[in-house]
Amino acid sequence: MASVRQFQVTFDCADPGRVARFWAEVLGYVVPPDQDSSFACTDPTGVGPRLYFQRVPEGKVVKNRVHLDVRVGTGLVGEERLAVLEAECARLVALGATRGPLLLADEENESCQVMQDVEGNEFCLD
Repeated sequence: MASVRQFQVTFDCADPGRVARFWAEVLGYVVPPDQDSSFACTDPTGVGPRLYFQRVPEGKVVKNRVHLDVRVGTGLVGEERLAVLEAECARLVALGATRGPLLLADEENESCQVMQDVEGNEFCLD
């Protein structure tokens, strides 16, 4: 049986510092000082994965095939869940995120708010 391995999530981006600072603020992570053309941010508790941001020359042109779900409404349903999603959405828009469609609950899934980070990478408030 294979052992569990640590992993990091890597973002290709035009401005690694800007994107790293955005995600650090979203997740409560820290950006270590003295980084140059590539940036990382880490969970100060050591639980979450390291996020790594590397500069690439090409821009984003298609929808992400993998995205992060920021779990702010876990265990909540109905109006209570929608209120938490809206409050977090407003906080992130103030940081530079873009609001996408609100996907309302159905027979299989709870409501979630689709978002984009400061460089257009999709993520969900879940």
